[in-house]
Amino acid sequence: MKRILDACCGGRMFWFNRKRKDVVFMDIRDFEETLWDGRKLVVKPDIVADFRNMPFPDESFYLVVFDPPHLLRAGDKSWLAKKYGKLGPLWKHDISEGFNECMRVLKPNSTLVFKWNEDQVKLSEILKVVAVEPLFGFRRGKTHFLVFMKDEVCQ
Repeated sequence: MKRILDACCGGRMFWFNRKRKDVVFMDIRDFEETLWDGRKLVVKPDIVADFRNMPFPDESFYLVVFDPPHLLRAGDKSWLAKKYGKLGPLWKHDISEGFNECMRVLKPNSTLVFKWNEDQVKLSEILKVVAVEPLFGFRRGKTHFLVFMKDEVCQ
């Protein structure tokens, strides 16, 4: 089993090495498309699966990266929706389920890195949904990276 899970890999945009051998890249989507300006958008996960119901045993990974869709308002076929994904009407439940699944597949004393862009949903709303306090994080523009650790408090 590989050590790291990217639960919503999309185009693997923030990875320095998009082909790391110790990462399972997972996404619910699998497609390739040429954009209007000639660039290719490639979403090719190792495993096609839903972050709300992951096909992994409990305590499988040392690090989980969770970068779920953050858009409520985007056309279904728009470039933004294709690149970043789109939340459904039950987004609070979906994010909560996804966060719980990420914690479930983490080994004890391991780390969850959560990325959120608050262009359409504020981080404060997300923190109410996950109901776990992050250890620390940072913000760049509207994008937040938060770090959580699975331990007795988070389980």
